[in-house]
Amino acid sequence: VNHVVTQDELISTCEKIAGKIMRNSPVAIGAAIDAVNAGYIDGVDGYQAEIDCFGASFGTDDFKEGTTAFLEKRKAEF
Repeated sequence: VNHVVTQDELISTCEKIAGKIMRNSPVAIGAAIDAVNAGYIDGVDGYQAEIDCFGASFGTDDFKEGTTAFLEKRKAEF
C-alpha cells in the first residue's frame, strides 16, 4: 500500500498518481504493464518476461531521450 485516502480524496489522488505515471516513457510504461501481467499467466515466467521487456526497451527513441535528458539534467520529453 502506497497511499491511504478518504473516499472523497480517492479520485483526485488517483488522477495525481496517473499524471505522474503519464510523464514517463510510454514504451517503459507499456513494458512494465506487460511484465506485471505476464506474472498472472499460467506457464509464463514473470521474471523472464520482465528481463525481456527491460532488454527490449534499450535502443528505443524513448531510452535515448531519457538517457540524454538525464545527462543534460533536464526533464525528458516523450
